[in-house]
Amino acid sequence: MNRRAWGGGVAALLLCAAFAHYCVRIVPADAPPRASAPPEPRAHPRIATGALLIPVQGIPPSALVDTFTQARAGGARPHDAIDIMAARGRAVLAAADGRVEKLFWSEEGGRTLYQRSADGRLVYYYAHLDSYAPGLSEGQALRRGQTIAAVGSTGNADDAAPHLHFAVHVMRPGEPWYGGRPINPYPLLVRP
Repeated sequence: MNRRAWGGGVAALLLCAAFAHYCVRIVPADAPPRASAPPEPRAHPRIATGALLIPVQGIPPSALVDTFTQARAGGARPHDAIDIMAARGRAVLAAADGRVEKLFWSEEGGRTLYQRSADGRLVYYYAHLDSYAPGLSEGQALRRGQTIAAVGSTGNADDAAPHLHFAVHVMRPGEPWYGGRPINPYPLLVRP
């Protein structure tokens, strides 16, 4: 292989590393056959529509609005969650079985709770909470429908509009509570 061909190969490799989704493997005609790699695991688990409990007591599916793609921070980012409007102090419920991964205070989310699903593949994020349920602690097992907190407006939420900010993140094995890739919770809460 001459230097020019080698340099082009390095450039192609660098481009493929940067844009892996768009690359194809170019194989010389005289190359020996190569065993195929095993298929990659799915990007996220399949979750049935309506599979999660609406995490605010007494809120019907008809009251939910899909705000997942709405712009936030002056258009700087998508919402990546839904807001469930409810009276301050209304019970926040565990959307599914799992365990409390993290109780956390943040400037944007205020009082928050991260719940890892029973199989570890999802994290449910509850934010702007007014308070936690008495005795709630990190590592605690949760059952679907269990009261875990109360609706509020902590963090950057408007005091006049208490609500639950609810997000779902798909997690890779070993990924920390603050990681994951957001998926739209709206269809997981509402059956078509």
